[in-house]
Amino acid sequence: MASVPAAPSREHARALMPLLAALLAGFAAAGLVLITLNDRALAVGFVAATLLVAGGLLAARKLFGGTDAAEPTIDWSVAHALAAASDDALAVTDRAGRLVCANARYAALFEGYPTPPNLPVSTEAGQSLHIAGRAAWRDGEGRSDPIDVSGAPVTAQVARVGEDMLVWRFVGVQGLDLAQTVQTLIASQTGDRLGSAGIMAALVTPEGRVRSANRVLRLRAMGRDDAAIEGRDFTRFLITDSSGQVRFEREGLTGTPLRVLQIPFLDAEDSPMLVALLDEETSAVNTPAIGGSATAHVRSLISLLPLGMALVDRDGRFVHMNDAFVRATRVNPAAPPLYPGDLVVREDKAALADAVRRFSGGAAHSTDMAIRLADAPEEPLAISLASARGLGEAAVLISLKDSGEEGKLKRQVAQATKMQAVGQLAGGVAHDFNNILTAIIGHCDLMLMRHSPGDSDYDDIQQIRANSNRAASLTRQLLAFSRQQTLRPQVLQLPDVISEVSNLLKRLLGETVKLEVKHGRNLGPVRADPGQLEQVVVNLAVNARDAMLAANPTGGGTLTIETAAVPSSEVRQMDEDVLPVGDYTALRISDTGTGIPPDILPKIFEPFFTTKEVGKGTGLGLSTVYGIIKQSGGFIFAESALGKGTAFTIYLPVHAAAEATKAVTPVKEKPADLWGSGTVLVVEDEDMVRAVAERALTRQGYTVMTAENGEAALELLQDCDRPDLLVSDVVMPSMDGPTMARQVRERYPDIPILFMSGYAEEQLRKSIDLDNVAFLPKPFSVQQLAEAVREALSAK
Repeated sequence: MASVPAAPSREHARALMPLLAALLAGFAAAGLVLITLNDRALAVGFVAATLLVAGGLLAARKLFGGTDAAEPTIDWSVAHALAAASDDALAVTDRAGRLVCANARYAALFEGYPTPPNLPVSTEAGQSLHIAGRAAWRDGEGRSDPIDVSGAPVTAQVARVGEDMLVWRFVGVQGLDLAQTVQTLIASQTGDRLGSAGIMAALVTPEGRVRSANRVLRLRAMGRDDAAIEGRDFTRFLITDSSGQVRFEREGLTGTPLRVLQIPFLDAEDSPMLVALLDEETSAVNTPAIGGSATAHVRSLISLLPLGMALVDRDGRFVHMNDAFVRATRVNPAAPPLYPGDLVVREDKAALADAVRRFSGGAAHSTDMAIRLADAPEEPLAISLASARGLGEAAVLISLKDSGEEGKLKRQVAQATKMQAVGQLAGGVAHDFNNILTAIIGHCDLMLMRHSPGDSDYDDIQQIRANSNRAASLTRQLLAFSRQQTLRPQVLQLPDVISEVSNLLKRLLGETVKLEVKHGRNLGPVRADPGQLEQVVVNLAVNARDAMLAANPTGGGTLTIETAAVPSSEVRQMDEDVLPVGDYTALRISDTGTGIPPDILPKIFEPFFTTKEVGKGTGLGLSTVYGIIKQSGGFIFAESALGKGTAFTIYLPVHAAAEATKAVTPVKEKPADLWGSGTVLVVEDEDMVRAVAERALTRQGYTVMTAENGEAALELLQDCDRPDLLVSDVVMPSMDGPTMARQVRERYPDIPILFMSGYAEEQLRKSIDLDNVAFLPKPFSVQQLAEAVREALSAK
């Protein structure tokens, strides 16, 4: 029997403390290198050096022995030096939640050295920091929502180093002192150099008060270059003549006209504004006109701004682009573009070149326009153009507008509008198609009454009827997409629906695809049509099966179906614009297939869009899923990554109404004998449907009167006796069915009414304010019509 080695003694453990201390400090330094400098090679070097030092310590202990080592003192000098070199606020904490080290920027930001995540911020910001810290311990990295620190948004990026430390990096700190930096530059020798080049600069608060101004502006505005201008209203120093030219109020209307350039600093309404004043023409009295020497100063100012800006000369060539502009437009620094048109798609080149040419000629007003970058044509970018004549060789100023979220919302609204328009079109097509199918199915039924199964034509008629029913299923899918189908909602639990459809799924998926079902706890009930929900699950499962078999025909994959409770607190943290805050029960169906390309993902819910081969799909599967979920009051989202599979997440609102005692409704038995008697008035604008209904009801023993619209039906009733039943279409020209039925009820209050339509009953009930009316959806068979008429007459 093998012996178990004894546990190391306390002295032996103490002897290993220097080794552990060296490893800890080394890994901390490596983590700071990776976080601050983003240099993986240098970080690996730190790790290698740490391992060498640790190996040396271990070898020295073995060679020279000694177990009475003193408690180690960790040398954090390297980590402190790296943290101090970063422009961001950095801090390091250990597993026990203690602050190990932090740089000076961190102390200035939080007025000391508090230990993250317990920082002097709001309660919501503190919760976001705690969540980011827990995510870093669990996943290796975490990120907080933007938190407000000294009036500016700051984001915490947390990374786990080894198993014992977290590195906290606070991004966005640079914007806090941006205004102070520019204010200092204007009041310093830099401002004097700008003044010598003819640029009068001032930093103005959002209220229009001067925070700082260079000496030449003080001289022109107040008469002395040392005058106290801080806190004064900037607009009081300027006047405008009848032609719109701006001058200094002190110099009067005979003074030199000025060009005013306003440059925003931060993307906020309460941010300061840099204002530059330039003489419009050369003046022998005042400072000389701006020349090429000022270009360097202008470039320096523009480079300081976080807003993407670029200068273009009179020939339309780029003169200067700051870093923000380069990043936003995806410019390759190794091969910068010569002209603005080189950045955009072909369709936008002419419009952009025309705008640059117009403003280089001295157009008075700025303009905004949207362009599409050649590298990202799907994401329009908003820019502003203004004339910059007088800035040396520059003639046009191009600035980018941060419209990321705005553009995203506009695209979402456009997509929703397009889907709504397509849905209305699909509903109208389905309604008209249902009328045609009603006539085909009805005539097939009438022909089958004259043929027995042994006749030569019997099988052909059955084939026509079967294909008509298949076409009817397509129209139901169109109605599902347009959210105009008839639903029978019930209060149910999602696991029950999954359990009902699991056996069918196993047969559909085959032997190569594995099915995994996971249910969460405390699931709330939802109100939906169980049959339609089963159709949703089946459609998504079949699509997932096809994707997995395409990726691996022999190995298949895994289809995972999960349910989970999503409380309102989690929905609020998701910050999803489309999903309202509330309690939901989620259904997630994911696969291990090929994934959906990013350019196809926005189109998957559109009807008739499919990537399958001709004959392999109609393109209505996902559009049907979308319509069912939306009509049920839910939301559906798709996530996909190429080579990693696709996941569809469905959110159904929890049904909060108290469950009423379920009354047992007796099931009506269909009458075996459909023969009847009485007079039936059929009102239908489609001649084929009206003819089928008349022949079918006549064969069942009824006396049938017909009218092609509501007005004709009212005229017919004036000359005949009261009918026993009114059968009418809902949507008709001239006068629709409900309007005609209301006038008939005024004359015959107790007459039964049977409406028939290709639209959904739920949609039509909104326009039908009549009691005791029955509904028959199109397309219907002769037998279904006879059953509906018999039930309507028996309910009198």
